[in-house]
Amino acid sequence: MCSERCQLAIGACRILCYSLCRALCCCTPPAPRPEFHVVCLGMSAAGKTTLLTLLQCGEITDDITPTSGFNIKAVQFDEAILNVKEVGGAENIRPYWDRYYQHAQGVVYVMDSACSHEDLQTVGSLLTGILSHESLRGLPFVLLASHQDKTDARSSEQLTKDLELEKLCVGRQWAVHSCSILDLAAVREGLEQFVTFLLNTATESEENRV
Repeated sequence: MCSERCQLAIGACRILCYSLCRALCCCTPPAPRPEFHVVCLGMSAAGKTTLLTLLQCGEITDDITPTSGFNIKAVQFDEAILNVKEVGGAENIRPYWDRYYQHAQGVVYVMDSACSHEDLQTVGSLLTGILSHESLRGLPFVLLASHQDKTDARSSEQLTKDLELEKLCVGRQWAVHSCSILDLAAVREGLEQFVTFLLNTATESEENRV
C-alpha cells in the first residue's frame, strides 16, 4: 500500500515537472514593445520633473530637484516605452532647447494651467517656436495642462483657444490634457493618447516606405 502511494506521488511529480518544463520551453515570449524618443519641455516650476517621476515611480519622492540641464527617463506603457528627454525650463536654458530636438519623435509640453497672463503669453511664444522648428514639424504633440488642483486653473478648452493651438498644430496629431500630481490616472491618460499618436505615425511611415 505504501509502495503504491509512493509510486503515485512520484508519477504526479513527473507530470508536474513535465508540465512546467513544457510551459517554460514552449511559451512564446511577449513581443518587444516599440520605443520612442520624445522631448519634454516647459517653463520652470511647470511640474515636468514631478509628473515624470510620478509616472516612473508611481509616487512623488522627497528628493525631486529642478532640472538644470536635461534628464532622460524611461516611462513604460502597455503599448510602448517612452524615452523622455526632459529639458530644464529656466529662462537662461530656453534659447538652447533646440539643441535637444535631434532624433525626437514627439513633443510633450508641460505648463502650469494656473499661470499668470504674462506667463501664458510666454508659453504661446515658446510653443510657436517649438512647433515651427524644422526638427519637430509634423511630430505628435501633447500639452499637459498641470496644476489643475488650483482654483484658478484654466481648462483644456480655454488653453486651446488662448494658445491658438488649432492653428499651431495643423499637420500633426495633437491633444491637450488636464492633469495634476494628485491624479496619476489623468497624467497616464494624456500620455497614452500621445503613445497612440506615435504608433500611428510610425505605422504611416512604414506604409510610405512600401
